[in-house]
Amino acid sequence: IGTSPLYAFREAFGGKHGIPLTADNVFAVLSMMFWAVTIIVSLKYVVLMLRFDNQGEGGVLALLSWAANTVRHKPALLWLVTVMGAFSASLFYGDAVITPAISVLSAVEGITVALPGAEHFVVPLALAVLIGLFAIQRRGTAVVGAFFGPIMIAWFVTLSVLGLASIVQTPQILMAVNPVHAVRFMLEHPGWAFLASAAVFLCLTGAEALYADMGHFGPKPVRLAWFGLVFPALMINYLGQGALLLRDPEAARNPFYLLAPEWMLVPLIGLAMAATVIASQAVISGAFSATQQASRLNFLPRLQVKHTSDTARGQVYIPLVNWGLLLLVILLVLGFQNSDRLAAAYGIAVAGDLFLSSVILLVALTFTTGARRALWPIFLVLAVIEFYFFVSNASKIMDGGWFPLALAAIVFTVLTTWRRGIDILRAKKEASADTIEDGLTLPLDGVPRVPGHAVFFSSSRTGCPGAFLHNLKHNHVVHETTVFLTVEFDDVPRVLDDERVEIQRGANGIARVIAHFGFREDPDIELVLRLAARKGLTLQVQSTSFFTSKPTVVSVSRRGIFGWRRSLFGWMLQNSASVASYFNLPPNRVVELGAQVGI
Repeated sequence: IGTSPLYAFREAFGGKHGIPLTADNVFAVLSMMFWAVTIIVSLKYVVLMLRFDNQGEGGVLALLSWAANTVRHKPALLWLVTVMGAFSASLFYGDAVITPAISVLSAVEGITVALPGAEHFVVPLALAVLIGLFAIQRRGTAVVGAFFGPIMIAWFVTLSVLGLASIVQTPQILMAVNPVHAVRFMLEHPGWAFLASAAVFLCLTGAEALYADMGHFGPKPVRLAWFGLVFPALMINYLGQGALLLRDPEAARNPFYLLAPEWMLVPLIGLAMAATVIASQAVISGAFSATQQASRLNFLPRLQVKHTSDTARGQVYIPLVNWGLLLLVILLVLGFQNSDRLAAAYGIAVAGDLFLSSVILLVALTFTTGARRALWPIFLVLAVIEFYFFVSNASKIMDGGWFPLALAAIVFTVLTTWRRGIDILRAKKEASADTIEDGLTLPLDGVPRVPGHAVFFSSSRTGCPGAFLHNLKHNHVVHETTVFLTVEFDDVPRVLDDERVEIQRGANGIARVIAHFGFREDPDIELVLRLAARKGLTLQVQSTSFFTSKPTVVSVSRRGIFGWRRSLFGWMLQNSASVASYFNLPPNRVVELGAQVGI
């Protein structure tokens, strides 16, 4: 959101959807921008939405988790909220792809102002910057933030200085904060207002990433940064651009860079490039958070997640997401070539995300009590405003808006297919008679005991692991030392060894081990077995068989028109990370038992 001055105001008066450049229209657009940012970003997100978190995590999936818990006793509403949340999250990925592309391109395009005729350098330079950005993601938000922090302060101070210098020359532009200009414009010129709204909305992009990033930084730093620096700097710069157009209408071709004196253009381009890298970082971090939450909520399979901070669980890096985003961003830059074309594709994904988040809250708040219930009328007004912005951006579908919608449709299909498949597998497991009795009380009299040690991985503290049941059913034996192992991750960076292992013993000779790890730790099974030995349960990794299970989906019904979803789920299931690889078990000691599940 901090780099939107590079292109948002320019788009209102330029391109295919630009409106006539007149003094009244300049005042009207600035008034719309000021109040849109105040209402949507400051009020909705910074003041209200940061209160709706899921154990400190933000983003639409955290909101979905809270809302689903609120309406859990209403099956129809629970389904509706889940579908809206999944599609809203899918739209967020569209934003996460376009934001780096349009931000960096708009900054690099400044070289055409300083060096006319240098257009052919824009795309290669933008690609080089973007590749560098994604390459450093593995270092983590904390390291990147420490490096970028001073640059961001310099960027917002520069925005303020450039804008203030222009406002001093044309102080009457300050009257644009009067909402009368926006209201009159919308009443007298509804067609122009409709077109301008799509450009105005560009100054809001980033609000949803701000919410998603809450898990990285917490609500207090976000509020302090917004009200103390970002909001005033943005408004001063927008007003400065408007003042410039009142003095020189020809500056509409690139009002941001033309605010600066000629000697400042080159350093300003460099600073803008750095700032757009950081703006992209905010959205990329939000995508990591959203993906991790999607996996936790069973919308995605288990992914490789690397925690990059000892103090904040939300700071993560997901290689698959990082390189997938980079590939799509490169394709976008090569396909659209400049920020004007990308601007047409930009707003619709964010507008849909914002609108759906308000609708989800409206549904959930209906069933709450107390102070939160009083927010219902506020979110109703916000939903109406956001729906208007969504419709105005929908007018650009044929000019590039189709891309984020197509990407969202693909992501939505993946999320809902995995969620539906997991729900079916879980229902079949719960319906099985074998899962009724806990493994520690399971009668095993008369079952032959064979020498050796066996560890069966279990996702639950109760019941029987699927691998154990399959082994018992087909081989009719139980190992002399049989252990059910459950690994749990606690909300602390690291767990003390004295608190790491719990052991429960059953009358049938089976033991259950519950191992605890911190979110910054990699599961270490050898360490678990050493600690279990201290408590009287002796196992050696190299002489122990580790049993895991991996279901295979088979068709037991007519394929039908949506049979391809069954195939997609089966493919995702087979290619998801195995328990053996996740826990880094010795390959020669792992026995993976397959189970066919009919769907």
